Parts: sequence; C-alpha cells; structure tokens
Amino acid sequence: MRTTSFRVGSNCLLDAGTGVADLSVAELAQIDHVFLTHAHLDHIAMLPLLVDTVGSMRDRPLQVYATSATLDILRRHVFNWLVWPDFSEIPDRANPYLRFVPFELGEQLSLDSGLTVTALPALHTVPAVGYRLDSGRSSLVFSGDTTVNDEFWPLVNDIDNLRHLIIETAFCNREYELAVLSKHLCPSMLATELSRLQRRAEVWVTHLKPGEIELTMQEIGRDAAAYHPRMLKNGQILEF
Repeated sequence: MRTTSFRVGSNCLLDAGTGVADLSVAELAQIDHVFLTHAHLDHIAMLPLLVDTVGSMRDRPLQVYATSATLDILRRHVFNWLVWPDFSEIPDRANPYLRFVPFELGEQLSLDSGLTVTALPALHTVPAVGYRLDSGRSSLVFSGDTTVNDEFWPLVNDIDNLRHLIIETAFCNREYELAVLSKHLCPSMLATELSRLQRRAEVWVTHLKPGEIELTMQEIGRDAAAYHPRMLKNGQILEF
C-alpha cells in the first residue's frame, strides 16, 4: 500500500511517495535526482524526510526537478520553515542539501547514467506532467496523475522504442463522476485512452485505490482486455 515512487537505476527517483521508505539509508544516500510529476502528498511525502536523512552524508545537493509551478508549491507549503526547514538554504545557500531545478513540459535532460528524461503533458487538479525515460535501448513512459489527455498520445505514439507504459487508474467505474471531478481515470476511461495507443507496449496500471483494487482490475480486464494491462506491484522490476 505504498504511494507513488519509482527508483530508476541506483541514483534516480521518479516521484517521492511513501514507497521511498522501502529503501535503506545507504540506498537513499545514492539518490542524486528526483523528478516530480506534481505536488500532491502521495507523490512527495518522503522528499522532506529523504533530504533530512541523508543531506549531511552527501557531497553534493539532491537535485529535485519539477515544473516551476510545482516547485513554487513546494517552497510555499512544504519547505517553508513552518511545515519543514528549507533545505535549499541548509547548511547555506551556496552549498545546500537540496536544489530545486525547474523542468518544464517538453524539456529533456540527459543524465550521466545515459538516461534521457522528457517531461510529457498530464492533466490533473494541480500543475502536473508525466515522464518518458529513454535508456537508448528502449523507453518507459509514466502518465503521472492524469485524466483524458489529448496531448499525451501523439507524443507517446512518436516513441519508436517504447517498451513500457505505466498509466494510472485511481477509481472503479461506479465512481466515474469522482474520477472526472478529481481528474483521474477509471477503467472505462482507461480503455478509451488506450484505444489511442498506436505502439506495442507492456501496459502497467498504477495508483489503484486501496479497498477497490480487485474490483478495479476486474473492470480493467473487461473494459481494456485488448491491451492486456497488468497491475504494477510493489517492488516490481521493469527493464528497459
């Protein structure tokens, strides 16, 4: 029942939800890059504790990438000296434990590991993005938290080496109206979205609500059977 976080290799995180707590302190200290999709708590919950835990063990700042709008939310509502210290100023501004790096929609960044990260469009109740991770051999795409998204699919369909698509489905079909209101997906909406996928890819479903997992996956298996979506499990390893 962890919330969203993916470790990519040994030094990169995609979101920083409570799944980060599964890592050891030694593994946490190796994280150099954190790419955030948006500022909701289930995607950032462990970021303040991560920095606090390993900041003094590192010889360079933890780089946190997100849109300027998301970084502004973090500064105003989390790292504000009221909810949590501002680690972009600790121990001092010249040598902080944390560095916020604006990373806007459409931008690309190549990491030392050889991974190229691209910010993709997402539609949610707060400013949000998804991400493409390209190893050079193949690509993984994460939708982030999103609803029906016309701008997302043409970009995905242009990825020649697409291997994995991780896409959210937060609600079962009986909560369709809530899914629409909160800008998430339910199985019927997922099926419609996947009908726009023109590439072969392994489809993984994430962000299922606890208590509705079995029902939601049953509905996905019925509504989106042609795309063979599978539930992404805690600790699962995807190679790309």
